[in-house]
Amino acid sequence: MVDTTPLTRAVDHFADRLRAAPQSRLQRGAAAEALGLARELARRAQVLEGLEPREMPDAGMFAAADQITVAAHDLAVVIPGDADVDDAVRLVEEAQKRAGV
Repeated sequence: MVDTTPLTRAVDHFADRLRAAPQSRLQRGAAAEALGLARELARRAQVLEGLEPREMPDAGMFAAADQITVAAHDLAVVIPGDADVDDAVRLVEEAQKRAGV
């Protein structure tokens, strides 16, 4: 069984930072960066499940933290290996840096 703790911790940290961020920060791109991450994590999970990927909708800047959390937890259920976890963690950390939170 693959240990997905690093992924869930990284996403939970990013999500907490988004929830604590002021609206102005979210509007300046943090929410858009989070949505992009959520869409990529969701796409990866769907591909691993053998599904035709569908794009996660934009539910608004205040839902971005929840969207990355849901997408990451969906991915954690199906992720096949440690290298895939490491790659997903890298994506989360890079997105958080770009978001500035």
